[in-house]
Amino acid sequence: MDFEPLIDKKKERLEELEAIMSAEDFYSDPKQAAEISKEYNYIKKLLEDWDLFANSRRQLKDNYELVKGDDEEMAALAQEEIAELESACEKLELNIQYLLLPQDKTEDRDAIVEIRAGTGGDEASLFAGDLYRMYQRFSELSGWKLEPLESSPSEVGGFKEITVKVSGEEVFNQLKYESGVHRVQRVPETETQGRIHTSTATVAVMPEAEAVDIDLRPDELNIQATRSGGPGGQHVNTTDSCIQVTHLPTGIMVRCQDGRSQTKNKEKALTILRSKLLEAKQREEGEKYSEQRRNLIGSGGREEKIRTYNFPQNRVTDHRIGLTLHNLEGVLDGQVEELVEALQSSELAERLQEAGLK
Repeated sequence: MDFEPLIDKKKERLEELEAIMSAEDFYSDPKQAAEISKEYNYIKKLLEDWDLFANSRRQLKDNYELVKGDDEEMAALAQEEIAELESACEKLELNIQYLLLPQDKTEDRDAIVEIRAGTGGDEASLFAGDLYRMYQRFSELSGWKLEPLESSPSEVGGFKEITVKVSGEEVFNQLKYESGVHRVQRVPETETQGRIHTSTATVAVMPEAEAVDIDLRPDELNIQATRSGGPGGQHVNTTDSCIQVTHLPTGIMVRCQDGRSQTKNKEKALTILRSKLLEAKQREEGEKYSEQRRNLIGSGGREEKIRTYNFPQNRVTDHRIGLTLHNLEGVLDGQVEELVEALQSSELAERLQEAGLK
């Protein structure tokens, strides 16, 4: 496909953005300034990749000519470089196609991950704990930071619910595929007859909302300090450190009691609340997507079964793309990149087809 007409439009847009950013009152509207700056950086990256692609393509063409020439030594050297140049052109072309797609404003955000035990009683809470450790390990391997925000441990050592914040480079872009129902098939430790039980846990991955995304008006919030309960030590249990925030227009309620500081618990609760409100807003906007794309990345709803972890067969299956890995232990130890890359490739291929770029 000839990308040059699209690239020319992006060059024109970059000049428009530069003119806007040079205005004296550019930063008078912080939200607009942030959006324009982000678009500017996005287009600049696209044009940098385009220049690299054009140069690599010229070098590749020159090498093809040299291979046909009479100088055997030069021909041999040129032949050695061809495979590397072809690979570079292929990767750069894919990057350019991706950057030409409509921009998702949340792709490079940090993420709020909420894991809840589903059906299966104690076994479901243990599985929720397994998923938490899987994301904890995946974060370590990816160089991200994982910070627990709120948790409700179960009596058997798992979690009824746990919410964490994951910070780093392109976190939401990689974790967004985890939203949905995760199913486990295994023999519980308490099972005396060796029968396989099926349990579930639900995962919701939300882009961290920024203040410019969601305006939390004080008159729309009901904030209460209550006595903390559950595990956490004598000090936590005897102080009014638990914060409960209710968003009155939607009825969404968030509790946070993990920390001993009321102030920190309030900050964490508001962080979770903003992300929940942004998720609801995006879900509403997501109805505008084509049915094809919704089938691929799913609705992100908690009712949608996305993956099965089968212990007897050492098998992990992602039902959205039909991918099966026989590396259950590795996946639960955080080796999730193969699943993420396959889901990203599948989504990118369909988005490119939709946009007529492939």
